[in-house]
Amino acid sequence: MEFNLNEGYYRSPQEKLWKGRQTRPELGNQYWYQEVELMDINVLEDKLRPNVALLGYACDEGVRRNRGRVGAKEGANAIRQQLAKFSYHHAVKGIADIGDIVCDDKELETCQEELSKVVSELVSNSIFPILMGGGHDIAYGHFKGIHKTLEKTAKPKVGIINFDAHFDLRPVESEANSGTPFYQILKEHNDTVDYFAIGIQQQVNTKELFDIAKENKVEYLLNYECNIKNVEAVIQRLKPFVDNNDWLYITIDMDGFSSAYAPGVSAPSPMGFTPNFVIHILKYLLNSGKVISCDIAELNPILDQDNTTAKLAAILVDSIVASLPQN
Repeated sequence: MEFNLNEGYYRSPQEKLWKGRQTRPELGNQYWYQEVELMDINVLEDKLRPNVALLGYACDEGVRRNRGRVGAKEGANAIRQQLAKFSYHHAVKGIADIGDIVCDDKELETCQEELSKVVSELVSNSIFPILMGGGHDIAYGHFKGIHKTLEKTAKPKVGIINFDAHFDLRPVESEANSGTPFYQILKEHNDTVDYFAIGIQQQVNTKELFDIAKENKVEYLLNYECNIKNVEAVIQRLKPFVDNNDWLYITIDMDGFSSAYAPGVSAPSPMGFTPNFVIHILKYLLNSGKVISCDIAELNPILDQDNTTAKLAAILVDSIVASLPQN
């Protein structure tokens, strides 16, 4: 694999983040910290390739440009620390933490391009990426990487499913930011991409954004429709979308959850969806066999309470792995 990353935009995985309860060796691996192998991407060719790669996106620049509350660049590490302590119950083997793409300057676009390089190499080599942000600008770089791999294949069409309170369809004015990724994707790749947003809240999306969604044939569900009692109806809404696309890319913005479950985000809301609802829908989507990659965005540990949001994000990673095909 050749990543060819620019200097300063990659950080190797950190062993200090993967700590947990000690167990008797004869019991084998009992916890996530024992199951995950730390691999620098520069030596992936020299080791047995993982089946699943955890990659952080340590970037606040998109949130800063969007006038949000910064701190999400530490989100991936907060997820790792919680995930490390979870019991491991999955048949999936070969999980690696491959470190972070970092943005220590203000070069968001360069950071997104570096992210796309890594995603493209992972997908090309049949390694399932689970990305952890960072702001939701992660989605633009993430999708670019997927597109690079699929654009010249017989199955290039990707359906993006975004669990989010916001459309993130703001037109790019002076600079791209965490509110523009899906506008950018649709304008650049509208012939090979569909977009479905789950959990949209009218109070935080202007009429202009609803008009942009309509103009671009974006499908969406309002937050009032996204509850556990309505899971089967939501699945029926999603089924044609799943059927009409070759692949699915799932992105989860933590601010789509009710602040009762996810207080540690830049834009919390009491009116979001519940974890049970999302996990049920995730299981349906992952069981389709079409999901090519996932990410989790907008966890801000600075604003979190008792690591509640970080634990929820870690549960989402655990739930994604639980529904992946066995290796």
